[in-house]
Amino acid sequence: MNGTAGWGAKLMNSSITGMSPWILFSLLAGPGRYQLAAGLALATAVLLLLVRHRPIFLEAAGLVFFAVLTVLGMIAPPDTLRWLETYGNEVSNLTIVALAVVSVAAGTPLTTPYARKKVPRELWHTRDFRRINLVVTHAWSLAFLTAAVAGLIGDLVLRDPDNLWTAWLVQASALITAARFTEWYPAVPRPPVRRLLMPFVGLLIPMGVLVLVYDAAPRWFAVGLIVTGVILARALRKEVAVAKQEGREP
Repeated sequence: MNGTAGWGAKLMNSSITGMSPWILFSLLAGPGRYQLAAGLALATAVLLLLVRHRPIFLEAAGLVFFAVLTVLGMIAPPDTLRWLETYGNEVSNLTIVALAVVSVAAGTPLTTPYARKKVPRELWHTRDFRRINLVVTHAWSLAFLTAAVAGLIGDLVLRDPDNLWTAWLVQASALITAARFTEWYPAVPRPPVRRLLMPFVGLLIPMGVLVLVYDAAPRWFAVGLIVTGVILARALRKEVAVAKQEGREP
């Protein structure tokens, strides 16, 4: 029971959880999926608000934002709905980037409330604590900005909102990297960089498979992604095993 409670507390104290409605919408929104994405993001935001006794700014903002998007999806005329289906992803991603910028300008980066739940109060105003939250918040800003730019390239340049690369692979890679960075950067002592790279390396294989299935690039490129992923994953696992044997890693 204590283990379950501890796991739940760890989950709720993670800024990744606070980002989850925005991540869901970013990865799901698109033509024919706007209302589903907005509804799921709103449901997630409501759940976070119900579970947490004190609302956190990021989660409260998400609740309001996705409530508005959900209502718009229900009442918007067809032309507006088509616009939302095409550009809603970018609107959401740029909105959270704006929230991050405002939070930094206000002196309380988005990740700060979550980080405060993990450290003693006397550390809240230290230089290291502030720097870590500033860097992690910037990492999320960069990830969502990357997702927004990728989406805009798909919408405006390629004229394909469902392009495999711009709508899925680039955005998912950016957000997964930010999520991993959120756990890696504040750790003391900080783990080796390979721990940060492992999730991205693991993405190369499914990315290659998807590229093959959807014919999103030349076959040699897709095969190259798969082979590179396999080689790098094996090399990283071998390095971790050696480090553990030598006592350099737990």
